[in-house]
Amino acid sequence: MILQDKFRPAVVVVGASRGIGRAIAKVAAGERSAVVLVARSPEGLAAAATDVREAGGEAFTLELDLFAGDASERLENFLYTNGLICDVLVNSAGYGLRGPATALPIDDQLGIIDVNIRALSDLTLRFLPGMVRRGRGGVLNLGSIAGFTSGPNMALYYASKNFVRSFSEALHHELRRTGVIVTCVAPGPVSTEFLERSGADRAALFKILPKLDAEYVAKRAWRGFRSGRRLVVPGISAKLAALVIAFLPSAVLLPLIGRLQRRSKDPCLCGSGKKYVECCGARQIQPRHDPRQTTH
Repeated sequence: MILQDKFRPAVVVVGASRGIGRAIAKVAAGERSAVVLVARSPEGLAAAATDVREAGGEAFTLELDLFAGDASERLENFLYTNGLICDVLVNSAGYGLRGPATALPIDDQLGIIDVNIRALSDLTLRFLPGMVRRGRGGVLNLGSIAGFTSGPNMALYYASKNFVRSFSEALHHELRRTGVIVTCVAPGPVSTEFLERSGADRAALFKILPKLDAEYVAKRAWRGFRSGRRLVVPGISAKLAALVIAFLPSAVLLPLIGRLQRRSKDPCLCGSGKKYVECCGARQIQPRHDPRQTTH
């Protein structure tokens, strides 16, 4: 049995195989930390582990499907077996789908809740008590500028990011005197596979907003977390968007977002090449990909 004082602190990055999660893992490794990389893709994990080692950190990899009910327990057992404790948890796994809620497959939409909300909450609540007992560490949750409003034609994704922001900010306040930090990072569009896989890359809204680099977002997120900040909004464009959202009434904002995220001249998501009103608006559609493969 491994004694408690023999456990080493580790940064646990969930959704580490690509995008912002992989970039944050690399930044954390710069502190010569042990970094536990968690994702579904073995190829992505191997590439992320190489990044971590090249940055000076020690890499551990765990292939894990967050849709599994015992995912958090399996992660906890993996840490114990390797003599590690979760000192910092980075929740960067997630996905979204673009399209009307009445047309997108129900199971794929509910999957957004499973990954973006349930799994994030499960992992956070499992590891926070230990952090509080030790009086150190924290959680960095990946939100989005989408978390500041509602999003017609990406309804569940926007709602999930609203949850992430609200949940994170409430925990930040609850834990303010414990030495444990909970930070939410809320970027605008980032140049990752998420935009293409979610279908958002074809929405006018995501073409208007400048796209940030994943490494830039990761550095700002990590710096803000280490500084004890409640909320980090990287990039001038995202800050301006949050300001506009705060001042525009919903009666104006929601029709605008809905129109920018789904125009009738857009090709439908099912790949037929027809306009939305000719196809996707009239029948249930199938997703273009396995949503479980999508991370930020």
